[in-house]
Amino acid sequence: MALAGSDAMDGGKGETFLLKAIKIGGVVAIYWFISITMVFLNNYLLDSKDLDAPLFVTFYQCLVTVGLCYGMHLLSHLCPGVIDFPSVKFDLKVCREVLPLSIVFIGMITFNNLCLKHVGVAFYTVGRSLSTVFNVLLSYVILKQTTSFYAILCCGIILGGFWLGVDQEGVAGSLSWTGVFFGVLASACVSLNAIFTKRVMPAVDGNIWKLSFYNNINACILFLPLILVFGEVGHLVHFSRLGDPTFWGMMTLGGVFGFAIGYVTGLQIKFTSPLTHNVSGTAKACAQTVIAVVYNQSSKSFLWWTSNLMVLGGSSAYTWVKGMEMKKVHIPQEESKEKLLGEKSDAGV
Repeated sequence: MALAGSDAMDGGKGETFLLKAIKIGGVVAIYWFISITMVFLNNYLLDSKDLDAPLFVTFYQCLVTVGLCYGMHLLSHLCPGVIDFPSVKFDLKVCREVLPLSIVFIGMITFNNLCLKHVGVAFYTVGRSLSTVFNVLLSYVILKQTTSFYAILCCGIILGGFWLGVDQEGVAGSLSWTGVFFGVLASACVSLNAIFTKRVMPAVDGNIWKLSFYNNINACILFLPLILVFGEVGHLVHFSRLGDPTFWGMMTLGGVFGFAIGYVTGLQIKFTSPLTHNVSGTAKACAQTVIAVVYNQSSKSFLWWTSNLMVLGGSSAYTWVKGMEMKKVHIPQEESKEKLLGEKSDAGV
């Protein structure tokens, strides 16, 4: 999805450094605002004492995403010069091809929300910190990809920070083993989601918005029996605010922010780079933790903060190491291409 003319926003040759810096700063600020607000909003919805229905909350957000995708599809036809969005006509064959990813996707968003529900925003970064470790582990098990020593060392720092964080939460008396368990499952599903996404992208012509549309349609269908099995219908029937417009407004807003995070993530990568995006995400997680601690007026130990720094530092170091490794692979390929072209030129080809 993009506004028409957004390609021009990439920055022309005549654009000043100050203007580029302002644009990048604005995009990063929007990403931070939407991402942090979405986490706090989901925590508010899931932490409700009156409604214990995390699956229904997640289902509704997926439903909102489907509606927004279809709405953007219609707007792109009504305003072709303003809105650019791919066609998202329903295709049962594509739904079946995307289904394996959708099952993992359901696990990812459900366990994410359950982790957030049980551990809160302050510990959420540490509780969900093992995604990088699972990336390395599952890439080796499923894709047979090996990892460098320095990347594994970074994973060791993340693991150390995770265990220190769990220990300090226990010392403070606020540890939820249920939340930690869901956090580990969510981390595993995040890694699996990345692997399965690469496999099913050809089914949606490599378009991330088509993938989001079909993924969320499948999720909505699969959530319905889960809501029945886990008895959430009974909780909904007895929920006193079921007819409250404010409640539904907050629920819908959560879905809108869930949809928007996909767009602003792509926008941040477009204006910066994948490496910078990861660094920005790490810094955002740090700011998110500080805001949660200040908002809840919590008192955290030095070791608790150390665990967060270890997790964030290890994640940033891993991103930097993988970036350096990709450059080392890319440069020889470019040199070999130049050498081949030079040989062809010398031969008169």
